[in-house]
Amino acid sequence: MTLPKLDTRLDRDHQSVERPPEARSAVRPTYVSADDLATALGYAEAVDALDAAFREEDPSAGPVRSHLEIPAGELLLMPAHAARDAGVKLVTIAKGNPERGLPLIHGVYVLFAPETLVPVAIFDGAALTALRTAAVSALATRYLAAPAARRLVVFGAGAQARAHVHAMRAVRTIDHVTIVGGKSGRAADLVAELTSEGVAAQLGSAGAVADADIVCTCTTSSTPVFDAALVRPGTHVNAIGAYRPDARELEPALLSRARVVVETRSSALLEAGDVVLAIEDGALTDGALHELAPVVRGETTWSGTEITVFKSVGLALEDLAVAAAAAARLTAARPDDAGRP
Repeated sequence: MTLPKLDTRLDRDHQSVERPPEARSAVRPTYVSADDLATALGYAEAVDALDAAFREEDPSAGPVRSHLEIPAGELLLMPAHAARDAGVKLVTIAKGNPERGLPLIHGVYVLFAPETLVPVAIFDGAALTALRTAAVSALATRYLAAPAARRLVVFGAGAQARAHVHAMRAVRTIDHVTIVGGKSGRAADLVAELTSEGVAAQLGSAGAVADADIVCTCTTSSTPVFDAALVRPGTHVNAIGAYRPDARELEPALLSRARVVVETRSSALLEAGDVVLAIEDGALTDGALHELAPVVRGETTWSGTEITVFKSVGLALEDLAVAAAAAARLTAARPDDAGRP
């Protein structure tokens, strides 16, 4: 059976309803591909968009992310609204995909017009997730890492590892990158790719954290990926891989030595296994957690000689802030596309 093309069906259905001219111009939202997103918004601009969101909005105001377990993996739903925007992300996570040569994450993000709630743009969800996740780590790094930080160690070799290298370079002058990956050869491929882009990158082992100024853990591991005792005072760690309460990339001993910053306490205590398990182990208390928004606003400061850990699980507000910023830039670049990015 041959199915009708989606656009043809939409045209037929919409022709049967009499609509005012302004409604006719909003029939189809613009699709924003990964390439479109990369062209519209760089990492520095994404970090700035998140900076504004954490200053101006309440990150804890939105609903928690909903999960649905299915045989192939997970479905996630993340709606959000802000003063000027609204949107929702639909995401799938299939842990078997990397072995199939497919990305771990797929999805779409729908951005709505603020007053009419007409859908104005549909984003490649995986590309948006990679950009905003790395950008929020970079936002934390902007305020938590030593100003002179230059040596970066990244655990992982997938899309998030790649994105984190570029995001860290947007907020610090990184002149040395070590990639610590698995046995699949993907880490070597990432090093080769970064080298071809002019980044001084090399393969390394978990022991590289001893010389790191910034560490990013971007893995699917459910157990710690390096020895906490190796981390020097003044090192900043971004942990983004473990987003479930029963998984962690960091040893509890590291969190007991560090200032720990999370997006919101509520989301961290619900989903961040690094935090939840450290509390269960007695290495951390929920009262010791610092939220990112006060850090961004300058309400929370520290010496700069301490170990800092930013544990991220991802908020719907972050997707909305980055999608809205990209849509605004696309609109500015294409003024003839009235009402849409």
